[in-house]
Order: sequence, then C-alpha cells, then structure tokens
Amino acid sequence: MDLKQLRYFVTIAQEGQITRAANKLHMAQPPLSQSLKMLEQELGVPLLERNRRKMELTEAGRILYRKAQALLRQFDETIVEVKETGKGLRGMLSIGCVKSCFAYIPERVQFFRKEYPDVTFELREGDSFQLAEYLENRDIEIAVVRLPLDHKNFAYLPLPNEVYVAVLPAHWVKAPTQTHILMEDLAGLPLLLLHRISGVGQYEIIMNEFKKHGLKPHVVCECPDATMLLSLVSAGVGATLLPKSTLFTLPAQGVKVLEIGQTEITSEAAVVWLKDRYLSKSAIRFIETFQPS
Repeated sequence: MDLKQLRYFVTIAQEGQITRAANKLHMAQPPLSQSLKMLEQELGVPLLERNRRKMELTEAGRILYRKAQALLRQFDETIVEVKETGKGLRGMLSIGCVKSCFAYIPERVQFFRKEYPDVTFELREGDSFQLAEYLENRDIEIAVVRLPLDHKNFAYLPLPNEVYVAVLPAHWVKAPTQTHILMEDLAGLPLLLLHRISGVGQYEIIMNEFKKHGLKPHVVCECPDATMLLSLVSAGVGATLLPKSTLFTLPAQGVKVLEIGQTEITSEAAVVWLKDRYLSKSAIRFIETFQPS
C-alpha cells in the first residue's frame, strides 16, 4: 500500500464510480480498477460494494477511508510546510466568514494584496456551525465566527464585543428623529431572527434577553442568512436584530436602523483555527492582523 493507492481509493469512494474517479484523476479506468483490486487483495477485505449505480463503502472501507483522509491531509500539510521554509508568503489562503462578520475581511484582503501579492484567497460563507465543520474537514484554514462555539478543537483569538441594533422597514418608523426602540416595542413586532443551522447561537441570547424583560417576542421567521433577513425587512415583512457592523457590509434600502434602549444585547466574535493542524505562513500573518497593534 502506498500514498498513490490511498489517493485513488479516496477519490473512488468520494465519486462513487470508477469512471467519474478516473476522470477526476485524469487517468484511464483500467489501471484505477486494478489499483483498487490490488489494495483489496493486500488487505484481504472488500472495501467497496459494487452496486448498479454507485459503489458504496463497506465497514472496512469506511475505516480505511477515514484513516486515509487523515493521512493524506497530514502528508499534504507536511509538503506545504517544507515548501514554505525559507520562502515568502505565497499560495492559496482559504478563509471562512459568517456574513455578519464580513466587515473584518475586505480591509485585510486589500492589505495582503498590497504586501503579499503572491497570496490568493478562497472565501467561504456559512454560519458558525458550518464553518467549524469546514475547519475540521480542512476545507479552510481559519474562520471568523460568531460565538458561542465549541472551543475544544479550536484555538481562537477573541474580537471586540459588538452591540445589536434593530432594523425595521423605514415606513414603520413614523418619527424621522427616532433613534431608539424599546424591547417591549420590539416584542410587539413580527421579528425575523438569525438562527444557526445547528447549535446554540445569538438567537438563544436574544430570546433570553426578551425573557429577562418578561416578554414573549413574536418571531415569524428564523434564518441563518443575514442578507435574506435584510431583504425581508426591506420588503416590509418584519423587523430584525443584527450586530451593528452587519449593516456596513450588507446595506439594505428602505430600512431604518435603531439602537435598542434599556438593554444591551452584545455579540462576541472570534478568529478560530484547528489546534492540531499546521498553519501556513499566510494564515498566521492573517491572524496577526486581528491583534491590537
């Protein structure tokens, strides 16, 4: 068994067909089939069940697939680490960011384009739970997320706390000079709230704040995407509560932004990365841009 065989096996498992795997690997089908056959003979167990439409992993195949992925990731990261020794910053930097934190990104990308022109970027969007999965799968190196987040597998750099503001359809605000709205007034409005796909997040924090005031809010929509919520507010469907900086990068027409009076709902954010993986020089430098000077 060698790394080439493992790469072939992982690709077949991911594609589910020899033909698709061969196309992805830019090789002929017969030698790929032969490689799989030799691997199964060496291990003495079938790794994939041949069904009509798709090849599926056996129990032994699932174990090898999981271990092979980890070995190949470690090998690839070792190659990157060796190549980076003694060199300047270069290559692809993969970053994840929740939409409500995107205000942190443009200035830093612009800085990198000026200082390190050989670095290119791959940006991924998702809620904090999704980005944590991307990190664990090594799809990205670092992420800017909203807390809370399970920290046991991650190192992180906390970012300044940020207050939430209320965003209402502009025609709902009758007084042009109005700058604040009370929690009791918000509770009487149809609310559209950010809600993670999985796990505890700011939704629960906001709901707990209403509960502290003895209020039961009228939530008509939950969504993990701030852009969609702002579009709904613009259309007059309801009001939402968002971290203030969200409005800097996701401007919406026909809305009115109000401070929330008699309370302060805050959001915590952080830059996070996996504790046990090698970080490229570019990732380390990007993290450093978040540290106070």
